[in-house]
Amino acid sequence: MPFEFKLPDIGEGVVEGEIINWLVKEGDAVHEDQPLLEIMTDKATVEIPSPRAGVIMRRIGNEGDLVKVGATLVVIGEKDGETSPVAHSRETPTPQAADSTSPRSESRAQPQGESKEASVQTVAAEASGDGSERKLATPATRRRAREMGVDLSIVTGTGPQGRITREDLEAAATEDKRISAPAAADERIPLKGLRKRIADKMVRSKQTAPHYSFVEEVDVTSLVQLRNEAETLAKEKHVKITYLPFIIKAVVAGLKKYPPMNAILDEQAQEIVLRKQYHIGVAAATDQGLVVPVVKGADAKTIWEIAAEIQRLAEDARRGKSKLEDLQGSTFTITSLGPLGGILATPIINYPEVAILGVHKIRLIPRYIDDALQPRHMMYISLSLDHRVVDGVIGAHFAAEVKRLLESPALLFL
Repeated sequence: MPFEFKLPDIGEGVVEGEIINWLVKEGDAVHEDQPLLEIMTDKATVEIPSPRAGVIMRRIGNEGDLVKVGATLVVIGEKDGETSPVAHSRETPTPQAADSTSPRSESRAQPQGESKEASVQTVAAEASGDGSERKLATPATRRRAREMGVDLSIVTGTGPQGRITREDLEAAATEDKRISAPAAADERIPLKGLRKRIADKMVRSKQTAPHYSFVEEVDVTSLVQLRNEAETLAKEKHVKITYLPFIIKAVVAGLKKYPPMNAILDEQAQEIVLRKQYHIGVAAATDQGLVVPVVKGADAKTIWEIAAEIQRLAEDARRGKSKLEDLQGSTFTITSLGPLGGILATPIINYPEVAILGVHKIRLIPRYIDDALQPRHMMYISLSLDHRVVDGVIGAHFAAEVKRLLESPALLFL
């Protein structure tokens, strides 16, 4: 009996995901828990495993399509049963393709003996107003063609029934001279995947939270010395020790002293929720874009435990293998580019949090100490805050507490 596998609920608040990569083909035999495809949500990219062994009779959705939670992804048949996708579509009603969004494709009756995929493609071709009504192409392919500036009327389809594939688009973009582009040297990159998630989240944060900034200068000479002394012990523990574990400890102490900094605003209930957990997000740059792994329960962890956790999270992020649970639930975020941190920046709040701390480059510069000029390691920290929840005086007090602890790091251990 064919089994329709639907996109499961894969995380807190996730209602849809984008198909990034299919890992199986129609006709493939799969075993239980074998990865079927990669789905990107606004939280992370995750592999979706097969719930049972069998044969992939039908894949629904193309790479780049958005799929709602609860929508059918694949139809799985028995290994010794029917394996033909077309034969299956004649005998068993199949779910609507994930990229079919046209009202006509939903209401139009499907001709007997025609597969659902062919029906969706045909309707997409007829409903299109882009001057290529007689060309077969899925909505996702048409969207990609618009992004590339390719006129589908000049593209020869090599897919089933002459359907235009993404490979056809790439060939046309390379060989055909009638591609419309703003300039010969321009390159167009689709806004999708993680980059689109970042764009959407940043826009929502700036449009929702009235940002203001507060900047403080910190003398981290003692911290630099402590970290250097800790490196020998860190090697023995096989842990990379950076400044971040100390900064996280200072931040947690500041959050405990000034609870509005560790809060969210429940807009629907019109309540400020003071969080009692201290889950610190650490923004990390990857080849795919910015992700924010979370050090959970940072208040209960030692400096060494935080260092080890940061190392694990960073390695997973760089390899694109971050677990969903490691990318959600933060109550406060720290962003740092390390040696590339520059002098000063004003980061965007990681909504729905109400504050974010930017940590900048440590510079050795002269400072007067007791009327004598001395070389000191100096660093700026910058706070972006949501003025609906955090008044300026609270932000200033919090920054002063973090500054006090970083300038006298021995206090972190008391």
